[in-house]
Amino acid sequence: MLVLFGVLILVFLLFNALPGDPARLMLGQRADAQSIAIIDKDLGLDKPLSTQFAMYMDDLSPISIYNDKKPDSPIYLDSNKYTSYTKLFRVSKNKIMILKYPYLRRSYQTKRKVSDIIASTLPNTAVLAITAIVFASIIGIFLGIVAALLKDSIFDKVSVVLSVLGLAGPSFFVGLIFAWLFGHVLSKYTGLNTVGNLYTIDDYGNGRYLDLKNLILPALTLGIRPLAIIVQLTRASMLEVLSHDYIRTAFAKGLKLRKIITKHALKNALNPVVTAISGWFASLIAGAVFVEYIFGWEGIGKEVIEALERYDLPVVMGVVLVTSILFVLINIIVDIIYAVLDPRIRLK
Repeated sequence: MLVLFGVLILVFLLFNALPGDPARLMLGQRADAQSIAIIDKDLGLDKPLSTQFAMYMDDLSPISIYNDKKPDSPIYLDSNKYTSYTKLFRVSKNKIMILKYPYLRRSYQTKRKVSDIIASTLPNTAVLAITAIVFASIIGIFLGIVAALLKDSIFDKVSVVLSVLGLAGPSFFVGLIFAWLFGHVLSKYTGLNTVGNLYTIDDYGNGRYLDLKNLILPALTLGIRPLAIIVQLTRASMLEVLSHDYIRTAFAKGLKLRKIITKHALKNALNPVVTAISGWFASLIAGAVFVEYIFGWEGIGKEVIEALERYDLPVVMGVVLVTSILFVLINIIVDIIYAVLDPRIRLK
């Protein structure tokens, strides 16, 4: 909660310190002063910064106090903003406490609720990020185990070199290379598109169908860097675990290699790998911006770039807050997984 509160303060101060007038952006450069004043009042921009922050926190809090009697109050209970809420009890003659969904405000340009925009784009980004991290995890752990078992072999040396190359390539650069190579040069062999989404509308516009081939290039691009990290971490962790006495004892007892790896070594070697996977998964959700933009993927990253181009700050602020919440939740889940993998740190 403290981390999220710090993010709220930082996001609010950062975006309110940026130059530009949202009212003029909404109305155009020829807007008159009276119209701008009306928009500023509607958005609460005519009030002191401290009041604006209090209003912002009140909008985000699920339990809030509002004035339901005076429309000119900064905390007026506007039914256009809060379409679904439950009245708890009255605090005073004019103020009432309500239970509601957090209100992320509306887009300056489209007037849509930011929560609706995020709800429509976040699932696409989640599918892309999950596919990328599953690909990176399965291939990376497998290659890391093999590289550790074949230490100092040609396979081991090649895997290390490829891992370094994978880390050296930024996603936006790798995305451009993959789009050019597989989407243009080799398109007649691969059948892949440089621009596509998870669902494609048919030629007659009668409906949409699942088109998984459009997921291949962006997921591969997004998964290259975590794949390189996972290979190196798995290799290093496996080499450390395989040097322990209980592993040598297992070999001395005549246990099969597959059982030693799966039952003893791998489980104890996965802690740093789980840390990397969790951190990268959260980063993929936040860092899919360039990949989605290159491949035209209708996700939250592409929406952020378009919002920045339009100076649509509520959308950007809402995305940053949702991403921060995902980071915190993923870290909590990782702590629980640690306890499952390693009994020494099991929660009591």
